[in-house]
Amino acid sequence: MSFCQFLGGEIYKDHFKPGMYVCSQCNHPLFSSRSKFAHSSPWPAFTETIREDSVTKLMESLTAFKVLCGKCGNGLGHEFVNDGPMEGVSRF
Repeated sequence: MSFCQFLGGEIYKDHFKPGMYVCSQCNHPLFSSRSKFAHSSPWPAFTETIREDSVTKLMESLTAFKVLCGKCGNGLGHEFVNDGPMEGVSRF
């Protein structure tokens, strides 16, 4: 995982095989395929990280956090609060 490409280059959006998603820079465990769900955005979507320290979050607004790898600081995207597949669940 890293900054995803917007113009059709994202290969993990529709990838639903069992496994673990790790940082592309340092292999730090980030997300499990069990927390992945289909979403209309052009990027992969997850409901939770593997561990609390898998990522570092920086508040950008009341509904969005910038998400970085918890180990090396690689930019991963955002967490959107209350935008998950169920009420009260965030989307990474």
